[in-house]
Amino acid sequence: MGEGIVRYKRDVWGEEVILGVSWDLLWVVAVAILVLLAAHAIIMAALANKKMEKPSDAGRRVLRHESIDRLFHWVMAASILVLILTGIAPIIGLRISWLNIHWISGLLLTFVVTFHIIRSLFWQDFKSIILAPRDFGEPFDSAKKPGKYSFEQKGMHWAVTVVVLAVIVTGLLMFLQIDSPFWDRTNSMPEDQLGLVFLLHGLSTLALVALASAHIYFALRPEKIFYTRSMISGWISEDEMTANHDTSRWSPKEAD
Repeated sequence: MGEGIVRYKRDVWGEEVILGVSWDLLWVVAVAILVLLAAHAIIMAALANKKMEKPSDAGRRVLRHESIDRLFHWVMAASILVLILTGIAPIIGLRISWLNIHWISGLLLTFVVTFHIIRSLFWQDFKSIILAPRDFGEPFDSAKKPGKYSFEQKGMHWAVTVVVLAVIVTGLLMFLQIDSPFWDRTNSMPEDQLGLVFLLHGLSTLALVALASAHIYFALRPEKIFYTRSMISGWISEDEMTANHDTSRWSPKEAD
C-alpha cells in the first residue's frame, strides 16, 4: 500500500504500519535536481562577465586543507557514493549482491565521520565553520568576503552533517536487525518502529542524493574548481585567496 511519500503494509495482527518511503520520490528528486542545476548553469552562463579575469593559480601558495583532512574527505565521498549506489541498485532493478557492500561502506562512513567530529572539535578551528549572522549577507553583497569558508560552503557542510548523521543512526539501527559477522539476526525491533526507521533512512537517503549531486556540480563549476584542486593538492594561490576571502578573517600558512 502507498500514500504520498510513505508506503504502508499490514503487520501479522492486521494493523497498518509504515513500510518505508515511497521510492517513486527517487525519480522526483532526480528530475528536480537535474532541472535546478541545469537552470543554474544557464543563468550563470547568461550572467557571466567574459571580461572578468580569474585569479591566477601562479605564485605563492597557501595551505587550505591538511593531508589528513583531504584523506577524510575522499574516503567519506567514496563511502557515500557506494552507499547511494548500493542503496538504490535494487530500486532501479540492478541485480547485484549489494547488502554486504552497503553495510561495510556504512561502517566506514561511521568511522570517518566520528573521526572528523573529534578532530574538528579538538584539533581544528571549529568556529570557522559556524554560520554567523554576518554570513547571511554574503550572497547579496559581493564586497563581503568570507573567512576560510563561504556562506554556501558552511550551509552545505551543515546540511550534509545533518543528513549524514540521520543516515548513520538509522542505518546502524537497521544493521542491528540483520545477520552479520558480529551477531545473528534478532528481529528485536517491532514492525512499526522498524518501518519508521526505514522511512527516515529512505528520506535521508533521498536528501543525500540531492546534496551529493549539488556538491559535485558546484565542485566542477569553473569559478569553483580551484577549491576542488585544493581538496586534492591542499593549496590555493595567494591571488585566489585574496580574490575570494577576507584575509583579516583567514590567514593560512604557506603551503610546502
